[in-house]
Amino acid sequence: MCDAPEKRPDGTGEAGARAQAIAPAALGWYDRSRRDLPWRAPPGALADPYVVWLSEIMLQQTTVAAVRPYFAAFLARWPTVEALAAAPDAEILAAWAGLGYYSRARNLIACARRVAHELGGRFPDTEEGLRALPGLGPYTAAAVASIAFGRRAVVVDGNVERVLSRVFAVAAPLPAARAGLRRLAGAATPATRPGDYAQAMMDLGATICVPRRPACVVCPLSAPCAARAEGDPARYPARAKKPERPLRRGAAFYVTRPDGAVLLRQRPPKGLLGGMAEIPCAPWSVEFDEAEAARFAPLDARFQRVAAEVEHVFTHFVLRLSIYWAEVEMERAAPQGCRWAPARLEGEALPSVMRKAIAAARREAAATLRHTA
Repeated sequence: MCDAPEKRPDGTGEAGARAQAIAPAALGWYDRSRRDLPWRAPPGALADPYVVWLSEIMLQQTTVAAVRPYFAAFLARWPTVEALAAAPDAEILAAWAGLGYYSRARNLIACARRVAHELGGRFPDTEEGLRALPGLGPYTAAAVASIAFGRRAVVVDGNVERVLSRVFAVAAPLPAARAGLRRLAGAATPATRPGDYAQAMMDLGATICVPRRPACVVCPLSAPCAARAEGDPARYPARAKKPERPLRRGAAFYVTRPDGAVLLRQRPPKGLLGGMAEIPCAPWSVEFDEAEAARFAPLDARFQRVAAEVEHVFTHFVLRLSIYWAEVEMERAAPQGCRWAPARLEGEALPSVMRKAIAAARREAAATLRHTA
């Protein structure tokens, strides 16, 4: 096994031979077995940079299955970067709602406007130029440069990390192994068809070299794969134990009128779920005291606590919300910073945790009304 992945293969020796064998085998397999994805160009063609960029931003920390309908809807509604740049923030955030990791949506807006207003609607065609745009880190810049512009760029996502860690039997655990895996990826990346190669490696990781029970029998990299030779490829990549996510608590207040209108407010433009809509909440905190929840209510009303709590997992913490609901009279004005939204909440940029809270409150309200009818 490779205990020191930081040592770059130089084209000689065992590691060098493995690196040189990867691209031909991966590209041959890709030509026969590439996935049919809506953002991919036909074989032999470069993809539209806008299409590649949009798909890559959506695919960050999200599955292909989840992204497909969002990508289709965005492209139908905003077919060019200029069209997306001209759209109001609220419309874009509402269209993004449910896809998660909402900082990506804010960066999407900022990037579209930079490209449309400052770069004449043309994306930079180099990694360096792409890295200067909002929301494009090393992976995304490399992916766009490679797939849309045919630049030789080292594209390493989670799928590629898994494939390479197995081919080279990299013993060092993630995330510490990432620098070494990137050097191995650089040694394996070809000068010709770099975009196809990047997509081939991602496809391999997504469909064959999967986390559990990899299909080594049909893998085009089975011959050079050191982990397969060892007999236990699923042990790679090794991972350092993740720290336990802290639990934060809070309270959410679902307020309606007799016409079904719902009291909403907008979250601050920056920070977690920035710019999204929410039902009013108490601050989310590890030290949250349920006995103090009432003082965070957005208005004076007879609130009832919902029996069920809502739990939502964020990247760095787990959130558990208690929920309170109340109905107020039609003439009640929305308090400062809040507004009344139509009952169906169509077009509202509500993140998943808020939709969970609203659904729980509505179930409780409906049950209570049936019981008292």
